[in-house]
Amino acid sequence: MRVLFSTFAIIPVLLFAQGRFPDLAGETADGAEVHLPAPENGAWTIVAVACGKKAQPLVEEWFAPAYNRFVVKNGLFATSYDAELYLVPVFTGADKAAYGPSMNALRKNVDADIVRRVLFFNGDADALLHALGITDRNIPYFFTVDPAGKIVHRESGKFEVDKLDALEEPML
Repeated sequence: MRVLFSTFAIIPVLLFAQGRFPDLAGETADGAEVHLPAPENGAWTIVAVACGKKAQPLVEEWFAPAYNRFVVKNGLFATSYDAELYLVPVFTGADKAAYGPSMNALRKNVDADIVRRVLFFNGDADALLHALGITDRNIPYFFTVDPAGKIVHRESGKFEVDKLDALEEPML
């Protein structure tokens, strides 16, 4: 009985923790300003947030499968929903100096469709990370955001197909 009560006591906390995605403004390497969430476009949004150099290789493991599933539409149900995919690198502390060089390198070395999906955030990093419940800066976090701007699912850490499927599931 105690375990059952504990389980029901946690459910409201989990539901509250997955509230509205915080307003986030950033720029792409090609100079476009993007605001998330973007309820006016009527699409679902998958947002990857990475903070720290140790998260970068993990994001790279995720990005190709996520891009293929949500953008290229390779997947059993991928054509049944409209979704945008964004990667948001968050620069903090000494890493803030890498903001401009990272944007320039991306512009020169990456396909234009991917460049438009990388959103450089230059706001209050600590406030954003707190609002998203990001506690470990060494791993990436992924959010499924519904068309109204509500976070309906989140994943973090190393890439796994089951995690990618879980990000997609609310859109089906």
